[in-house]
Amino acid sequence: MGPPRHLALVADSPAKMIEWPVPFAKGVDDLMALRGQKTVVLASGDPFWFGAGTVLAHRLDAGEWQAFPGASTFSLAANRLGWALERSLCFGLHATPISKLRPHLAPNQQIIILLRDGAAVPELASYLTDLGFGASQLSIFEALGGPHETQTDLRADVPCAQTFTHPVCVAATIQGPGKVVPTTSGIPDDFFDSDGQMTKRPVRALTLSALAPKPFEHLWDIGGGSGSIAIEWLLSHSTVTATSIEPRPDRAERITRNADALGVSHLNVITGKAMDVVETLPNPDAVFVGGGLDQPLLDWLLQTLQAGTRIVINAVTLETEALLVQAQKQSGGHLMRFEMSQVTEIGSRTGWKSQFPIVQWSVVL
Repeated sequence: MGPPRHLALVADSPAKMIEWPVPFAKGVDDLMALRGQKTVVLASGDPFWFGAGTVLAHRLDAGEWQAFPGASTFSLAANRLGWALERSLCFGLHATPISKLRPHLAPNQQIIILLRDGAAVPELASYLTDLGFGASQLSIFEALGGPHETQTDLRADVPCAQTFTHPVCVAATIQGPGKVVPTTSGIPDDFFDSDGQMTKRPVRALTLSALAPKPFEHLWDIGGGSGSIAIEWLLSHSTVTATSIEPRPDRAERITRNADALGVSHLNVITGKAMDVVETLPNPDAVFVGGGLDQPLLDWLLQTLQAGTRIVINAVTLETEALLVQAQKQSGGHLMRFEMSQVTEIGSRTGWKSQFPIVQWSVVL
């Protein structure tokens, strides 16, 4: 079994040839129907690096399969260009938005990208150009490692009428004056679209510090607003996950757009009130409440969530602050008050303008 281009390379074999169908999942089912028969699956390069190997291995028992990997597309591309593979980022974007690259776009960064088809090449070039990275140098490889391998070098912002054929890989050296996403928490506010309901940069940095994301952890972001907390949680590590709960549909849509724009489209956004939603969700490792806290929700969180869960709640109003003061007396934790000011014009001079103070309670259950 294999795609037509692979079967064509072994056309003189006496074995029965079965084309892998579209969608890919249909081929997996067809393969499972052949269990017990000697079957060979043809795949490019290393099947366990953005390939079919993991999917098939999970469906078969340990003694039912053997893998014979070749050089991966990433290794071949790095060898063609003389790149140090350990210093290059590798992405498989067959079924993933190109925006997944967004947090990694910075001048001189080398990225090797597997794309779904040839049409994705101009999409990638336009994406980089729109973000201010049009000076990026692209090397487009077709059928890399095969007898029909080709390489085309071009700049992202230079129009190209050439068409490209799957399988296609792009090696990009990022260049240009585009905005780079900082690697610390508290990225600038203008990375987010907002109607004003957003945890601003300094408080967001303090909040992410209190939430302290760790690999493989899951966050509940209750009262998502613009989604800034959940999005920065996801930017902290590739293995963390998050669910953002927002009662207003327009804001929930905005959270989704912000997540897509910053390359974390896997953020789970739920439209609804927290108490209507939380009982249906898997347990979190950390919870942030940025809006909509009331006594029933606070009681539910404290009485229901597992020991070890971290909770961080920010309050602006006196009513919410009173809830946190009482919760700290009963359950312990840390209660902090942030008061911040920024310089503003006062006539022909400047002075400090105070922002609303923030009370933050953090606790480990």
